[in-house]
Amino acid sequence: MFGQDIGIDLGTATVIAYVKGKGIVLREPSVVAVNNITGEVLAVGHEARRMLGRTPGNIVATRPLREGVISDYTVTEKMLKYFIGKIGGKFLFAPRIMICIPSQVTEVERKAVIDAASNAGARRVYLIEEPIAAAIGAGLDISKPAGNMIVDIGGGTTDIAVISLGGSVVSTSIKVAGDKFDEAIVKYIKKRHNVMIGERTAEELKLNIGCVYPKFQDMEMDVRGRDLISGLPRTITVYSSEMLEALEEPSMLIVDAVHNVLEKTPPELASDISDKGIYMTGGGCLVDGLDKLIQEKTGINVMIAEDSISCVAIGTGKALDNLDKLDRSRRG
Repeated sequence: MFGQDIGIDLGTATVIAYVKGKGIVLREPSVVAVNNITGEVLAVGHEARRMLGRTPGNIVATRPLREGVISDYTVTEKMLKYFIGKIGGKFLFAPRIMICIPSQVTEVERKAVIDAASNAGARRVYLIEEPIAAAIGAGLDISKPAGNMIVDIGGGTTDIAVISLGGSVVSTSIKVAGDKFDEAIVKYIKKRHNVMIGERTAEELKLNIGCVYPKFQDMEMDVRGRDLISGLPRTITVYSSEMLEALEEPSMLIVDAVHNVLEKTPPELASDISDKGIYMTGGGCLVDGLDKLIQEKTGINVMIAEDSISCVAIGTGKALDNLDKLDRSRRG
């Protein structure tokens, strides 16, 4: 196969890949199961995710990316190698790959991403900031001198940026996103019900009954966990009104970050944003009521982008068509 161009959204929770001419070709959890003794990779993606919290001592299912950056370099490289192989099989020429990164990463973190992708088989690696990729993927024309505001809520980071003329004018990246929501739920259930639940159960609660804005009707869901007093399994009923309480702190941190970016935005761009509204992308923006909460607190219309989970990957792929136009400082 001829060397394709691949756009990768290397997320804390999910890796999504876009191939030029084909669209989204891969969407898998960024989880790797490794044998602790031999260092051998046993499973990647969906298969490895099923092992989270269920492995014997010598096997560890880990997420090699934490809060938007690489926390385990070797495992990330192996994971990328596996996914690139899965996308293209055997390449005649190595592919050019564009990877998105949070807007506030350090030089060391940028280099780690470039090195991991190069060693995994990329011919050339380019980097693009997440909010810019999200804006392109959401179909916004960011080349004009007009303000566009993007709030991209992933698994590890929330990236907020005001974009004009193809670049970020004001941006911030906070380490509060989907994972922090899950952690807040685990903590709340432990404190309120004296029951310990796992990460996956917390995520199911978030997806099914989680909310950050009052619902018309209180929903409920039964979950199993370990009773902290007896040490035995116990089933409890959790309500969406409890989720509202559990998720209040992380959701308000996101609202505050949006507020701070708006405060630093030049007046002309701020007036563009109040006309056009704020666009939300990323899996984390689907938590029920987050758009309403931001709209209420800022007084600006908030829209959730179509196919919000894939926006960053689609934008990363589309940006491959315009490599020459991209700011050269972003190149790896």
